[in-house]
Amino acid sequence: MNVYYGNIYAIKDVSFNVERGEIVTLIGANGAGKSTILKTISGLLRSKTGSISFADEDISNMASHAIVKRGLAHVPEGRRIFLQMSVRENLDMGNYTQSSATMKDRMQEVYERFPRLYERRRQVAGTLSGGEQQMLAIGRALMSCPKLLMLDEPSMGLAPLLVEQIFGIIRELNDSGVTILLVEQNAHMALTVAHRGYVLETGRIVATDNAVALLEDSAVRKAYLGG
Repeated sequence: MNVYYGNIYAIKDVSFNVERGEIVTLIGANGAGKSTILKTISGLLRSKTGSISFADEDISNMASHAIVKRGLAHVPEGRRIFLQMSVRENLDMGNYTQSSATMKDRMQEVYERFPRLYERRRQVAGTLSGGEQQMLAIGRALMSCPKLLMLDEPSMGLAPLLVEQIFGIIRELNDSGVTILLVEQNAHMALTVAHRGYVLETGRIVATDNAVALLEDSAVRKAYLGG
């Protein structure tokens, strides 16, 4: 993919894949293009050239809601929940591409995975803590029954204990069969849960390997893991 913001060449000849059942992470400094890639995959931005395939279907020019309906959900950076709505209403919004006949079952699954959301189901979402809002953002995405879940900076602004909890949830989701594409500033945590990783610098992929190898790579460690 090649993506521009006006005249700014943001993503340069990026090509990668995510296999069914994997956790794949994109790591890199702020401004490397990680979030732009997720937005392009989910249809919020368009690549000038190339193509994007999901489950053997070209989704390059597909509308975002149609992409969600095919099983690809995007939890954006900053959570982007509906702050004035209740927790339950936010989850309802995540169900819009699915049959209302099975919504109760999906809601129950989300509440079982996130008991705190059940406790707060009538609470206005904007009054939740940062960790609870992140759980709600993930829960809302799960209401669409995703085959691939894209997570953009899920640990942003969270205390260390909550970061551990969120990454535990990511592992559990993957164990339950959800494929995950993860963008995360905390490169060490991302590579700890991922199977494979891609390293981005100024819009280009400069390295790729399995997660263990990247954790042990001296250049990666120096640039993104604090030595």
